[in-house]
Amino acid sequence: MFKNIIYKATLLTVIAVSSCSCNKYLALRPQNGITGDTFWQTKEQLSSAVVGIYSGLLTGNGGKSPTEVFFLWGELRADMIKPGNSITTDEQSIINTSILPGNSIVVWQPMYYIINLCNNIIQYGPGVISKDPTLTQSQLNIYLGEALAIRSLMYFYLVRSYGDVPLKLTPTATDADVQQIPKTPQKTILTQIVADLATAEKYLPASYADNATDKGRVNSFTVNSIQADVYLWMDDYANCITACNKVMNSGKYALVPGGIPFTNTWFSTLYVTGNSIEGIFELQFDAQQLNPFFTMLSANDVNSGGTNPRYRFTAEPNLIDDFYGQDVAGLTKDIRGIDVAEHVSDGTIYKYAANSPSSLRSSSSSYAHWIVYRYADILLMKAEAEINDGVDGADALALIAQIRARASALPATFLSPASTDVNGMTTYLVAERAREFAFEGKRWYDLLRNAKRNNFARIDLLLTAAALSVPPLYAQSAFSKLKDPNYLYFPVPLGDIVNDPNLVQNPFYK
Repeated sequence: MFKNIIYKATLLTVIAVSSCSCNKYLALRPQNGITGDTFWQTKEQLSSAVVGIYSGLLTGNGGKSPTEVFFLWGELRADMIKPGNSITTDEQSIINTSILPGNSIVVWQPMYYIINLCNNIIQYGPGVISKDPTLTQSQLNIYLGEALAIRSLMYFYLVRSYGDVPLKLTPTATDADVQQIPKTPQKTILTQIVADLATAEKYLPASYADNATDKGRVNSFTVNSIQADVYLWMDDYANCITACNKVMNSGKYALVPGGIPFTNTWFSTLYVTGNSIEGIFELQFDAQQLNPFFTMLSANDVNSGGTNPRYRFTAEPNLIDDFYGQDVAGLTKDIRGIDVAEHVSDGTIYKYAANSPSSLRSSSSSYAHWIVYRYADILLMKAEAEINDGVDGADALALIAQIRARASALPATFLSPASTDVNGMTTYLVAERAREFAFEGKRWYDLLRNAKRNNFARIDLLLTAAALSVPPLYAQSAFSKLKDPNYLYFPVPLGDIVNDPNLVQNPFYK
């Protein structure tokens, strides 16, 4: 039901709150001048505006959609993809560590577009209740909670990718609202995120009426998942564990059964059908709204009858050996590797491109969901927090073991660090997250989060990843750059530097 609502309710919202009228910084004024005086009158309009946020996550507002950006920001700077022969120059430049402010990948507009949709609801939603007596306070709170949570998620992507960014908490609805504002320190934005998520948790229900809505719409456990991720980034391990425990103790989520007997059904349930018992928050692509991954990850020439595969990205050439291992006798395998992470014969990234371990999707059926959070992530975030809080390393190892057991992980990738060995457990944890979340947009953030801890005590994680992924011509330069903390964040986009004199370029890119 929720998927159908997205497409029926979106057009008015887009017209009312999101069309650009000029080139000023964060200028998102409606082109035809529709503002709060004419739009924010009924609960139906408010509901349409909320659904518009979810639609915006799928489609964006011209240019790259947020979903495509989630993949690119999370994978291009990491070590699990290889350039295909249809890769763009800007994408290749990111892989080469030759990032410039004019690179189209570092444009932050897709995130600020969603933030502005959320700001409109937060600003104008409360006024609707006095105009439409059928809107209840509890329903208004749910809408506000959704907007606060998704705005928090967008800012979390921004601070992890850029460091300090402009913080704008009011909508840009008219030219009078267009502001030229400086960057806000990352720490201040994270404080705002924590506060907003606390409010959202109070406002949101634990579940909705049907499964697709429960997985595709933010609920209180989605908020707990974001909280866990944010607290882990902030090295606030106690609060991370608390947030994870709320999800784990809810009884709503579990790992989809795996192991060799369930290899095919596990893949189909988790990635092909989606909205499984493991899914916490999934962006709901379907036949009405295709995801961006077919042209990114499939050999589209071949599928059209050609003979020259034209991928933008394939899996890292030795992905299976480097990350998953192989059983020499061929009797067992890590179910997450061959024909899930990668189709070995051609390097196709299979999670989004396949209907089964033996068949590809077509361009008209490219609607695998984008999974933002799933239960496996909660288990491994808790494990990471426990590794670093110095209290329960044994439980952390047990959680990693639970993930490995579901996947039939091979003995070749098993490590046995002591429960007090933080470095050894961190190495094990980061490697397990790579296997579990390959190509799910998490790899760069996992590497950076663990590398930066304790004044970059684990910078080796970034250097090892670069040795695997950066072309040899750029390798020495990459190693030097990665040792500069300022390089680890994107430059402020060139267009925004030009248009806003209050913005200051990130130090590495000056």
